[in-house]
Formats: sequence, structure tokens, C-alpha cells
Amino acid sequence: MYKIIDHTGADYTQYTYLKEADFEKMIVANADKIFGSTGIYFDIKKLIGTPKKGATIPDGYFLDLTFHNDPRLYLVEVELNRHDVYGHIGEQILRFGISTETDKYKIKNSLLSEVNKDDGKKQKLAAYFSKSKYDNINELLDKVIFENKPAAIIVIDEATDELYHVMAQLTMSTEVIEAQTYVCGDKKLHRFSPFKDEVMTDLPSNIDADELDTIVVPAREDGFNEEFLKNNCWFAIRISSAMIDKIKYIAAYQVAPVSGITYIAEVERIEKYKDTNKYIVLFKPGTVRGISKVSLGKAKGMAPQAPRYSSYKTIMAAKTLDDLWN
Repeated sequence: MYKIIDHTGADYTQYTYLKEADFEKMIVANADKIFGSTGIYFDIKKLIGTPKKGATIPDGYFLDLTFHNDPRLYLVEVELNRHDVYGHIGEQILRFGISTETDKYKIKNSLLSEVNKDDGKKQKLAAYFSKSKYDNINELLDKVIFENKPAAIIVIDEATDELYHVMAQLTMSTEVIEAQTYVCGDKKLHRFSPFKDEVMTDLPSNIDADELDTIVVPAREDGFNEEFLKNNCWFAIRISSAMIDKIKYIAAYQVAPVSGITYIAEVERIEKYKDTNKYIVLFKPGTVRGISKVSLGKAKGMAPQAPRYSSYKTIMAAKTLDDLWN
């Protein structure tokens, strides 16, 4: 359990939500920060699906507009970690998968109704349409509901290995956001892992999110030689599910004393790594090659400590990491 101390020395301890409804109110109140201001959160609770055949009531929906040419719809499940992971959380995500196949029109009509009565949502969509290939909300919803498979987001106060094990068994693509509240007297602070934060953090102002096609991984000498160069793979990587189909290349940042991106390979496929929420990236045979070293620049904190995203063309033109990330 974390503790938080502010600049005055006040000690904040984690608040235990007794009611899921109270936890959810905090999530909805901070939806733009938790899910991302580039998308739209819908606080809708309506039954979808066929009774006795997988019907369910999502806590909400998030229309992710990060990618102009590849929007995505997520069904949101807000949970407290004391709930049964197998009999409750796992079953709910399973019901999400069934209901999104059997009740597509009801989902679309519910979202359309919310957009039509909310000027703020209309304005955000108008800005999105000006840069995307979609002309109107009907086209957009047809894409995310009928053409693409909707995914799920679980927002929970503590994500456990047991939760990730259950997720690994499900076919519906699912992301986890951990959110907590800390209190000191009548003061409250909220701690959360923003949705797709690693994608947006690595997005310079002059690059569109749709251009991101390369994952950069930090590599120590022994793992780099054995796995990247010899076995044509890299594993146990945390990757946002929204990036799985977009990653075409993988680049290796060799840690000190090399301190630079030195090799790149084409990605053949990405698979779940064992029963975890991590992935293994398998390279196309014969595509691993050395490139002109992209060294550390002057900016501090650029060296990857975890996977980061960029574009192939940007990496090939870069001299230092300052050219990749703001």
C-alpha cells in the first residue's frame, strides 16, 4: 500500500471505498483525466444483450478518438478488488463480449442519443471529423461497433496478478486502469494510471498518433544478444492493446554503456506471453539489422526505462533521443 506526503508534510493514507457506486462517482468526475481528453466518456447504464444469454449492464462506454483512422469503443467496468475475480469480474467481461455481438444496434442507439443531447460531445466529434476519414457520427459508430470488435476497460482500486491471469483467458481485449483515493482529514488526492498514457506521452506535437508504428524496448547486453539477435524475439513486454495491430517494427535501445538505439527488426506477430498481461514480439526472420546509432541527447529522462513508441521514419532520421520524444 502506498502513502502520499504533500509539500506541507501532510500524510495521506489510502481511502477504502465501501460502496462501488461511490468509487464510480470519482471515476466519472475525473473521466477526462483518467480515460483521456482525446476521447468521449459516456455515463450510460442500460441493459444490453439477451436475458439469460449473456445480458449485462456496462458501467459506461469510452469512445477512444486517439487515432484518426482507427477509433475504438470500450465498454467500462468499474470494480473494487474485493469482488470475486473469477465469478464476478471475469464473468462480466465475458458477458460484454457476448452482448456486443448480439445487441449492436441498441449500443449504437444509446450512444447516438447521448451525443444528440450533448453539445460538448458534438464539438469534440466535429474537431475529430475535421482530421479523420469519417464524416459523421453514424459512420464512426458503425466502424467501432459493427466493423471493429469493441474492447473493455476495467477500472479497479487494486490490480492483482490474479486479475491479469483471468484476463489472459478471455478473448475480449481488455485494459486495466488502477485508480485510488488518498485522504488526509477532509482533503482528498486521487492516484491513477491514465489510459494509454504511454502512447500519448510519446507523441510529439508534430507527429500524428496514426504514425506510431514502432515500439522501442530497453535491452541489457545479455538479453539483447540472446533474445533480440539470436532468437528473433523480445518478451514480457507491456503493450497497450490499441497498439497491437499498429506495431510494425521493434527497435532495441541498448542501455549503458552503449546508451542508444542500435538495432531494428520487422514484427511478424505479437502474442500474449504465457498467462500474463504482457506480450511476446516475434520478428520476421532475417529482418534484424543494425542502424546508425540514435544516442542520448541533452534532455534528461529520455532513456527508455520501459517500452516506448515512435515511428520508423522518425527513428531512421533521428540523431539523438531528443529527436524522438518531447
